[in-house]
Amino acid sequence: MDLMTLRFIENAENIIFCGTPGVGKTNLAVSIGIEAAKHRYCVYFITFQDLISQLKKAASENRLETRIKWFYRYKLLIIDELGYQKMDVDSANLFFNLIAKRYKKLSTVITTNRPFSKWSDIFQEPVLTNALLDRLLHHCSVININGPSYRLKDQMQYMIEEN
Repeated sequence: MDLMTLRFIENAENIIFCGTPGVGKTNLAVSIGIEAAKHRYCVYFITFQDLISQLKKAASENRLETRIKWFYRYKLLIIDELGYQKMDVDSANLFFNLIAKRYKKLSTVITTNRPFSKWSDIFQEPVLTNALLDRLLHHCSVININGPSYRLKDQMQYMIEEN
């Protein structure tokens, strides 16, 4: 409930929702985003893969700074599904540049299915991963969500009732 006060946005703090697939990370992030939009904050929601695609395209077109500035205009950037795929070092550097630009100035919400100890597997570069985590976690609320998938709950109940 404290996160819904949106105090974290005024303090330029981050939120990271960690947990297995189906536990509600994205729904929580979207709920916070909707609340922020209701309070007239500029909010942008994007999947991690789409974000990296946009940054790579901008870099290849020599427009990276312009694109990073475009993301910078949002008081709250919500990045969904970090960790589902490994990335190359160039992509990891692009993401780091975006996070470094927002650091201590704007809020970012990230959902991930991977614990921080496994992020170097995603980004393929331990030094960069440590620098990224340092900036993300410095002023951050980390919410770990454990439990069964909400998506599979009904399916599992159906299977139990059939037997």
